[in-house]
Amino acid sequence: MEIALIIGLFLALFVGLTMGLMGGGGSILTVPILVYIINIEPDLATGYSLFIVGSTAVIGTYNYYRQRLISFQTAIFFAIPSFFVIFLTRSYIMPAIPDPIFQISSFIFSKKMLIMLVFALLMIAASLAMIRKKIASESAEKTIKVAINYPVIVLTGATIGLLTGFVGAGGGFLIVPALVFFAHLPMKKAVGTSLSIVAANSLIGFIGDVQQQGDRMDWRLLLAFTTIAIIGIFIGMAAAKKIAGDKLKPAFGWFVLIMGVYILIKEGFFS
Repeated sequence: MEIALIIGLFLALFVGLTMGLMGGGGSILTVPILVYIINIEPDLATGYSLFIVGSTAVIGTYNYYRQRLISFQTAIFFAIPSFFVIFLTRSYIMPAIPDPIFQISSFIFSKKMLIMLVFALLMIAASLAMIRKKIASESAEKTIKVAINYPVIVLTGATIGLLTGFVGAGGGFLIVPALVFFAHLPMKKAVGTSLSIVAANSLIGFIGDVQQQGDRMDWRLLLAFTTIAIIGIFIGMAAAKKIAGDKLKPAFGWFVLIMGVYILIKEGFFS
């Protein structure tokens, strides 16, 4: 366990590095690290992920704020319904899910399997969005002057809030494409705005977890992982000034795609 813990904490550096380089993706790495390397139960790991990603996103938000790359008006319309849904999901929906969910003969579909299935599918969807990043960037440049559809932004925020609350992901890999296509923000401003939403979403969602399972949390592990991730985001933000994000995102997208498929295999969905 000690070796696994050391490896997991070392990989926390890459969680922050990823967020610093690409403005999101931290939860894509955090949950698998916590579940498969440090061996934490998925429902608890998703709560840890909310705190780790949220705290790290606060640092990234400040960096983008200094560059005036955050649309606060869009963030408010997106975030308010998202906050509400996340809090309800973490406080009431997640604890209400039975475990196991159902059993057919010898096959048992557990709560853990449901969480990891949804997480894997989101990873695969996010990976495809990152692989096709150039299309999204071109769309943003062409549609920047189009009026923002605020009802769609509110509905999208609530939907992503549900997914964020369920899988413990900050949602940056989902929020950025939504801000590009529905709020018509240029890519860099979408990333900055996304980080501000991720920070608030994650930390508010974590409040619901503390209420439900605060006594199960290993605060020393949580704070250690978060501290290392924050160091990573500083390294990532420094590296982002020298490395083209257009080259990194497709490569990271392929990595995420492989990880998503691995989780499906690991959980026995292809067996």
